[in-house]
Amino acid sequence: MEDTLTQQAAGRAILALEDGRVFNGRAAGARTRRGGEVVFNTSLTGYQEVFTDPSYSGQIVCLTYPHIGNVGANLDDEESPKPYIEALVVREFSPLASNWRSSESAQQYLERHGVPVIWDLDTRALVRHLRDVGALRGVIATDGTAAERLIAEARALPTMAGQELAGRVTTARSYEWTKGSIDLAAPTSVAAAAGALPAGKSDGRGAGSLGATARSAGVTTGEAAARHRVVAYDFGIKQNILRLLVDHNCDVTVVPAGTSAADVFALKPDGVFLSNGPGDPEPIGYAVENIRKLLGRVPIFGICLGHQLCGLALGGRTFKLKFGHHGSNHPVKNLLTQKVEITAQNHGFCVDPESLPSSDVEITHVNLNDHTNEGMRHRSLPLFSVQYHPEASPGPHDARYLFNDFIAMMNEAAR
Repeated sequence: MEDTLTQQAAGRAILALEDGRVFNGRAAGARTRRGGEVVFNTSLTGYQEVFTDPSYSGQIVCLTYPHIGNVGANLDDEESPKPYIEALVVREFSPLASNWRSSESAQQYLERHGVPVIWDLDTRALVRHLRDVGALRGVIATDGTAAERLIAEARALPTMAGQELAGRVTTARSYEWTKGSIDLAAPTSVAAAAGALPAGKSDGRGAGSLGATARSAGVTTGEAAARHRVVAYDFGIKQNILRLLVDHNCDVTVVPAGTSAADVFALKPDGVFLSNGPGDPEPIGYAVENIRKLLGRVPIFGICLGHQLCGLALGGRTFKLKFGHHGSNHPVKNLLTQKVEITAQNHGFCVDPESLPSSDVEITHVNLNDHTNEGMRHRSLPLFSVQYHPEASPGPHDARYLFNDFIAMMNEAAR
């Protein structure tokens, strides 16, 4: 008991992995303990977008960039109304925030949301270990719990394979999204800040000037002239996806992950978007069945988990990667244009290209690091999907053309 109190007083923290390896560091954020799959993210910027990406539900994130927290936190940089990471691992965690947009420090932000942080440890050693053995279950304690107990708790956690997490993070009810990128300058609603419906739900303000929003997305007025009604499945959707759909002159309705195909058709969509999300795609059988019912009747665009679900719906299989792709600097080759894109990625599973029927499915993108499948399209039906994040928040904008492709596909279907 005395040792525990001493550790708490000193602000110590422990990261214990299921294989028995223990990392000691200093505590920040909330005083608690949280467990999950430990992964690393190689992004240099955009830590708040990482914190609030619902695809990180069930995961402890180690950021490889060494200095985190220096620009604080603000409501504009959230990808959802709260952080979804289970815990955070960093080399240096800044107690100070120096940015005119900051409304609070990263410490205050994570503490307010109950997320523990361990810092002042060798993150390079942790990343090398995960690269060698693969992603591991782990527990972070900032409350003084002994390492032996934490190792046992880590081993008792469920593995990521087999977990259906989309149902945990999806919206409880449908809503209209109206905010485009230009609206980031407007104050975020009190309801969104309090964790009610996401910011941008229908509030009567509209999406702003088409010319301004189209220019912000790199869309010409001609391309964006026709309005399209898009139904977006929320498997853990990021808000910048919705902003870019609005930028491309879409009226967006976000629906829960379990929404039936019949209910989607009742909304009379011009296109259906399948979002990113956490966990293993294979247990989400209800979504696969809905996609099969939508296939061929409405244009479909999927990213990340949505891409994996498309693969399953087309008869393919998915498998778990050793340590996943997490970061904003992954090179992907577009096989249709022969151009290389630097992409933002966050996924632990992948579609096996050999399992897809080649007579129906064409592989369009490949990862240049490990040659895994990064994109595909149906040869005769209006469907395409990519494994990475073209909305790139955070990350490069190389792949935003895919939103133009979605608009073009809906235009073609309307003819």
